[in-house]
Amino acid sequence: MEVLYDHLLGIPAESFIKMIIMWIIGGVLIYLAIKKEMEPTLLLPMGFGAILVNLPLSGAVTQIYDGIAEIGPIDVLFNAGIANELFPLLLFIGIGAMIDFGPLLSNPKLMLFGAAAQFGIFFTLGMATLLGFDLKDAASIAIIGAADGPTSIFVANFFESNYIGAIIVAAYSYMALVPIVQPPIIKLCTTKKERLIRMEYKPANVSKATKILFPILVTIITGIVAPRAVALIGFLMFGNLIRECGVLNSLSETAQNALANLVTIFLGITVSTKMQADMFLNKETILILALGLVAFVFDTVGGVFFAKFLNLFSRKKVNPMIGAAGISAFPMSARVVHKMGLEEDNQNFLLMHSIGANVSGQIASVIAGGLILKIVPEIIAMLP
Repeated sequence: MEVLYDHLLGIPAESFIKMIIMWIIGGVLIYLAIKKEMEPTLLLPMGFGAILVNLPLSGAVTQIYDGIAEIGPIDVLFNAGIANELFPLLLFIGIGAMIDFGPLLSNPKLMLFGAAAQFGIFFTLGMATLLGFDLKDAASIAIIGAADGPTSIFVANFFESNYIGAIIVAAYSYMALVPIVQPPIIKLCTTKKERLIRMEYKPANVSKATKILFPILVTIITGIVAPRAVALIGFLMFGNLIRECGVLNSLSETAQNALANLVTIFLGITVSTKMQADMFLNKETILILALGLVAFVFDTVGGVFFAKFLNLFSRKKVNPMIGAAGISAFPMSARVVHKMGLEEDNQNFLLMHSIGANVSGQIASVIAGGLILKIVPEIIAMLP
């Protein structure tokens, strides 16, 4: 049989079996995208790309013929869009244009939940290091906990991680699985009495000037606190400024729809160049998937327990489930919390509170990514 593989395909039997496994993985991603509607705009191109780059002698990726390298088009896209962080930044313009920071500006203390729900990033950084990953790869893996695909890509690429394909698959897969992952963790961390806490929503009259100044001030403050995050937060806030300024409606719609969709398509299929069997199928990939789940779980735990901590000192109690919405998976996490609130009490409307915490998590995750980019190189420089 091995001779037959070698004769027909010119590749060893072991490599061919690995390719078949990657075809199956690609098929699973396509199935989840179409049948389960889990992040279809990303999982479908990633799944198809995984098959595309794992065909024998695939011309989609770089191959060497007679000692001469023929550059594949997917590698060209990778170098043009991901290696220089262009695709994640362009995608952030679209995401920024989609976000309404009104609920957060109505209740600024919700920003605290976004910060608390980044706990999983730093917990996972320590765990990944203990499991033997070098500091740069550990930092790249930990940022899966940001629950923010573009930030994960940006950080992993900045550190030139050896596992960027597995990291991106884990980041987007767990984002899609938020409705499955978060509810049992939230219930485990809260009592029924806590889940029944009602929160009255009184929307403040947020002026147009405030909504315009907010993205500008956030960019300036981030630039001072976490300079490495300026590109990420700047493009996110630029997209939001386009939305809120009121004079660029056509550009806002383009950013939210055409730009975001186009970049997402290119991003999904381009990432597949790092999903070639030889670099993807290893024990480290399984560890990364497990650590990604750990990061998501402890993000949720951090947000919930921070809310419980605040309730020790607050006269007006906060429903601890709101803390879980502080992760950056927007708007899935906010919807999960709102739905859980209604299941416990059909008159308990938590949507606007959870949306506020959720958009604060979008900002906090980018800042956390910037801090990782700043702190890790400094630690490496101090090591003998």
